[in-house]
Amino acid sequence: MTSTTIPVDPFDLIVFGGTGDLAERKLLPALYRRQCAGQFQEPTRIVGASRAKMSDAEYRKFAEQAISEHVDKNEIDKDQLKTFLERLSYVVVNAVSGEGFDTLKKHIGDSKTIRAFYLAVAPALFGDISKHLKEVGLVTPTSRIVMEKPIGRDLTTAKELNDHVAKVFSEQQIFRIDHYLGKETVQNLMALRFANALYEPLWNSAHIDHVQITVAETVGLEDRITYYDKAGALRDMVQNHMLQLLCLVAMEAPSSMEADALRDEKLKVLRSLTRINGKDAAKTTVRGQYRAGASSNGPVKGYLEELGSKESNTETFVAIKAEIANWRWAGVPFYLRTGKRMATRVSEIVIEFKPIPHSIFEDSAGNIAANQLVIRLQPDEGVKQWIMIKDPGPGGMRLRHVSLDMSFAESFQGRNPDAYERLIMDMIRGNQSLFMRRDEVEAAWQWIDPILGAWEDSHQEVQGYTAGTWGPSSSIALIERDGRTWHES
Repeated sequence: MTSTTIPVDPFDLIVFGGTGDLAERKLLPALYRRQCAGQFQEPTRIVGASRAKMSDAEYRKFAEQAISEHVDKNEIDKDQLKTFLERLSYVVVNAVSGEGFDTLKKHIGDSKTIRAFYLAVAPALFGDISKHLKEVGLVTPTSRIVMEKPIGRDLTTAKELNDHVAKVFSEQQIFRIDHYLGKETVQNLMALRFANALYEPLWNSAHIDHVQITVAETVGLEDRITYYDKAGALRDMVQNHMLQLLCLVAMEAPSSMEADALRDEKLKVLRSLTRINGKDAAKTTVRGQYRAGASSNGPVKGYLEELGSKESNTETFVAIKAEIANWRWAGVPFYLRTGKRMATRVSEIVIEFKPIPHSIFEDSAGNIAANQLVIRLQPDEGVKQWIMIKDPGPGGMRLRHVSLDMSFAESFQGRNPDAYERLIMDMIRGNQSLFMRRDEVEAAWQWIDPILGAWEDSHQEVQGYTAGTWGPSSSIALIERDGRTWHES
């Protein structure tokens, strides 16, 4: 079974930061794949914009190199690549001074197509770019603007950033992107819950014991040293990706799949999260920082060695016990865990159901494990339902814990579009369902800020963990104090 590709209306996409890492690794490859899928209609143009001095021909060479490095060779078609590169052009702009925006205006001309501005730049430039776009008359009623994270580093800066952009663009024109929401399995979570009679009656505190959300990376700082040491794992992963996953697990059924109906329900979850502050932070949060260790490729340096510093209290690992104060989830803990240089690269959601109330089987049948629903976001997207069955064969009743396994790669032939492909096309269509609304972003910061404040006030230090492991031992204690254990793939 393959997905149906529906072409989008013609558009002009202007990528600020068009020569940057995000454009090279994600945006240009994603756009090329959508070209190959037949999703573009004429006239569609893609314009790179940044401070780097570059001609159209040089930018096309840059894009061709990006595609050759980040797209599988089997997906590269010479004719499609030629057509795609012909869509590309380049304009030199200075986001701070405004130099080059008049040139961009002339370059775009009086095109009546959808006009989209992708801000693949530092958030500090969002306001300046918006202002210059308005000054030269590039903003039209059908314009859209895409904001990449991080949207602020706390509630105050998030509000300031949103205010700057809101002076130029209406909320309906603003697309705050979180690429996790574009992942196939994340969207399938809504299908599992709301398109099946099997799960939703059980999706509450009467039947679910707890929920685990893990986003583990095996990489270290890579090329994000400057940004990451100022941000840390709580700001970089929990405030956006992980809270969005928590919302999709915990939200009530929306009235429809329309954008505001979905986001209204996610907002209710964020506002129902029990605040963590003061002494609670020491009991319900763990901060870690990786030390030298080993990966599948051999020995790796510790965080401080990679940073080139003797000291830093920036966390590369966070574990949190969160609670939602509403009728559906009262008493059900949500355990969040994310970190760099972990044992395995994996992103997954584990829904663990409560144990059976009484066993009719003899001890010789073996232990009865709790049912689990495991939703794997990466690397092998799929869903597993763990259940108890009888082990085949004679000799009495022996129970066995097995999974009903649905792999996306096996069930749906062909390549599924990645998150950026889906989200860019949704943005062109004007569909905000998989994008964050302003009040969502600010509600998330309202929950994160007290944790940051508690860490600072109590001088909660990061705890070391060896690279290639599952984090500090205290993160194990965090969940085992409640008589539970982390699910490890």
